[in-house]
Amino acid sequence: EPTVRTELMEQIPPIAIFLQESRPNFPTAFFEYLMPIVVRYLTDVNNQVRKAGQEALLILLEQDLVAQSDIENKVCPILLDLSAPDSDDEYKVEAVNIICKMASMLSRTTVEHMLLPRFCELCSDGKLFQVRKICAANFGDICNAVGQEATERLLIPKFFELCSDSVWGMRKACAECFMAVSYTTSPEVRRSKLSPLFISLISDTCRWVRQAAFQSLGPFISTFANPSSAGLYIREDGTLSIRPSAQDVNSSSCQPNNVTLMSPSANA
Repeated sequence: EPTVRTELMEQIPPIAIFLQESRPNFPTAFFEYLMPIVVRYLTDVNNQVRKAGQEALLILLEQDLVAQSDIENKVCPILLDLSAPDSDDEYKVEAVNIICKMASMLSRTTVEHMLLPRFCELCSDGKLFQVRKICAANFGDICNAVGQEATERLLIPKFFELCSDSVWGMRKACAECFMAVSYTTSPEVRRSKLSPLFISLISDTCRWVRQAAFQSLGPFISTFANPSSAGLYIREDGTLSIRPSAQDVNSSSCQPNNVTLMSPSANA
């Protein structure tokens, strides 16, 4: 029964945490018995079972309970198969969604070598706009996961494609994550490539795209500031924050010590 398998998936994370805390007594139980079930249920025929399996996997990754070898040898290959060009549409949409969500939880090397090439392919998926939409909405997180070099070499060309996509929702999603993408690049790329690209979004024919771009204008401009002098930085939760200077900290002013500005990508 699918309901039984779904309930089982919901119990996997607390069982895994218990086994981790009692590892001397159960050194291999999780890797031998539970992890194979989670991986298998990612391809279950029932939608609710797959969703429960995906949620369980993300919790396990967030809690750092999955070994690096299992990630590279079991989880990533399944996701690559599910997101292949000839994969079922529903499976592909689910796979790209979980790839984007888990990118921030994996090592940079794993993401860049195993998942980034497929993500770049999915950004150009001409069959399913839902796939491109997920890529666009999570573009900033992928850039942050792989760093500046891979972003400028592989991701910026794909970002240009998505910013000129025929579907306005794609362009709107790009406008919303523009600050996060810009923050990952060098000042020269921001000035020479991203600035003209942002102007195209702020002049878009669709008012929803223009509105999203105007909302991202301030955060985008902030990425041009020198972090050492302006104190601007991006938190892990996607918020743009201002770190107080030493002079402000030592002063007796009643001004707040820290100001947090929400980036559009944090609300996406």
